[in-house]
Amino acid sequence: MNNLLRRPFGTHGKVHEITPVSAGWRYVGFSLYRLRAGERAAEETGDREVILVMVEGRAAMTAAGQDWDVLGERMNVFERTPPHCLYVPNAERWEAVAETDCTIAVCSAPGRGGHKARRVGPDGIMLTERGRGTNTRYINNIAMENADYCDSLLVTEVFTPAGHWSSYPSHRHDEDDYPRITYLEETYFHRINPGSGFGIQRVYTDDLQLNETMAVHDGDVVLVPRGHHPCGAPYGFEMYYLNVMAGPLRKWRFVPSAAVEWILKRDA
Repeated sequence: MNNLLRRPFGTHGKVHEITPVSAGWRYVGFSLYRLRAGERAAEETGDREVILVMVEGRAAMTAAGQDWDVLGERMNVFERTPPHCLYVPNAERWEAVAETDCTIAVCSAPGRGGHKARRVGPDGIMLTERGRGTNTRYINNIAMENADYCDSLLVTEVFTPAGHWSSYPSHRHDEDDYPRITYLEETYFHRINPGSGFGIQRVYTDDLQLNETMAVHDGDVVLVPRGHHPCGAPYGFEMYYLNVMAGPLRKWRFVPSAAVEWILKRDA
């Protein structure tokens, strides 16, 4: 297993913990909790802002000194319904108490302060179709550029039907040269349906000094420090992923691979 592919280190409790130090980069953090009904998870945000995403199940949330009641509605992520999320700024604490078995993603990036904790979704999050043909996929934008309550975080969900490609045509966002392109580190948290299946993700640079192709299984995380990063769902297996991006500028600008740029021009 290469260092871009992170398998869960357990089946219960905290099963992923990716920090800037462990990833070898500067901005993105990602953790994942799998809790049974009645169990708790809690963290201090420190110098980082956080978006908690209820991937599956329901949990009672407290954060930044407030009771946010019970968040979560979908019991299976492949229902494709909008997620319930909670934004927690830096220098605060959050706690979740599971009402049902649940999966909670903790998306983090540097925070500067000045924002208040707030609910994010399900209102205002609408499943949107992107692409065409076997490049069609469906997006739940949780906190992209229009979310003015974030300092660094960009967060979105993507549902890729069986037999389709996603994060394609291949593109990269690994240079700080706005408005042409922005530097954004990125994680992919994958789910596969049925859970016994697999997907494919490639991470590569134009000069192929980075050139990794990975079989991703249900619950895996892929790190994208630079380069292009398409993924595919084989026939028979539906793919979900939760993206977390962050960098020095909270803008998503990318450059396509020269080998596939003609596809974008054709589909424009």
